[in-house]
Amino acid sequence: MFSLQNKKAVITGGGSGIGKAIAVLFAKQGAEVHIVELTEESAKTAVDEIKANGGKVFSHACNVANQQEVLATFEKIGNIHILVNNAGIAHVGKVDTTPEADFDSIMNVNVKGVYNCLYAAIPQFRNSGGGVILNMASIAAWVGIPDRFAYSTAKGAVMAMTLSVAKDYINENIRCNSISPARVHTPFVDGFISKNYPGKEAEMFDKLSQSQPIGRMGKPEEIAALALFLCSDEAGFITGSDYPIDGGFIKLNN
Repeated sequence: MFSLQNKKAVITGGGSGIGKAIAVLFAKQGAEVHIVELTEESAKTAVDEIKANGGKVFSHACNVANQQEVLATFEKIGNIHILVNNAGIAHVGKVDTTPEADFDSIMNVNVKGVYNCLYAAIPQFRNSGGGVILNMASIAAWVGIPDRFAYSTAKGAVMAMTLSVAKDYINENIRCNSISPARVHTPFVDGFISKNYPGKEAEMFDKLSQSQPIGRMGKPEEIAALALFLCSDEAGFITGSDYPIDGGFIKLNN
């Protein structure tokens, strides 16, 4: 079950964290994995790990916010079967503490970046006879997260794009779903904590961990397992859905 043999998968932001876990698992399941990162150096650790395990992987330096770069990269990769829109950046701030430049930056990467990859991928899916799209949303699209105005706005847009694409291409054998993780322990989270809460790293890590009712952060591998299912043929009856994977955050936080 859940084989990705003879499938070509593009994973944006696949060099670290959740994206890396997805890339490693997809390669293990037989996919030809193409990691899209801002620099090829950012993808090196993931590429080396996949190659060491006998997987087939390629890396591409590309700014997903730049449509011409995205189009050129996808043309180089060729017809694909799976697209995972995982690349994204975070921001801390309420609406009145979010500078315009920061808001634009979040929109360019987290919204326009997803649009650009969808725009480039749809013609390739048609050439492949269909395919699967998985967008990385967030619990921030479902509930109010303090001090996450721009990030929540962007992830809400990602969820809306998921529904729109699923409906528009359902008759072309193109499925589109999204995943909404709560906090997942990645190097990104560690860097975020050290940057925003210097000297209080351990305290904030524990606080963020306990904000999930299950009492811990998620693991990248747990997100990757859900991504594998949704991108596999076994999930062929699923489209236009978002899947919270959140340790009970949305439903059990009273």
